[in-house]
Amino acid sequence: MSKFPSDLRYTKDHEWARIDGNRAVVGITDFAVHQLGDITMVELPKEGESFRREQVLGTVESVKAVSDIYSPLSGKVVKTNDPLRDQPELLNEDCYDEGWMVELELSNLDELKQMMTSEEYAKYVKEQS
Repeated sequence: MSKFPSDLRYTKDHEWARIDGNRAVVGITDFAVHQLGDITMVELPKEGESFRREQVLGTVESVKAVSDIYSPLSGKVVKTNDPLRDQPELLNEDCYDEGWMVELELSNLDELKQMMTSEEYAKYVKEQS
């Protein structure tokens, strides 16, 4: 059973964002990790790069597939989780804490309204199954 922490916001593409002021830590959900299987490689953007909401931010490769990761919100990358590059299995082990991907400085806080709460996301995932 997948878990969806209540302090996060979610997208239909299975990314999450932990908001703190005008910054957001971003990753992929437990549901996405389980769908992918064992993750073997993570490609992250460079610090300083800017992304629009729903623009490809990076990729995750697993034994099953290569999947694009989309930016859940518009902003500039201020930090990347560099250990993921050498330890992609951190996503399988702890996708919400150790397995975060990037931290964004947000450029449009209104976009948060387009993200789902944990309850809405859980319902969405159930409908997709």
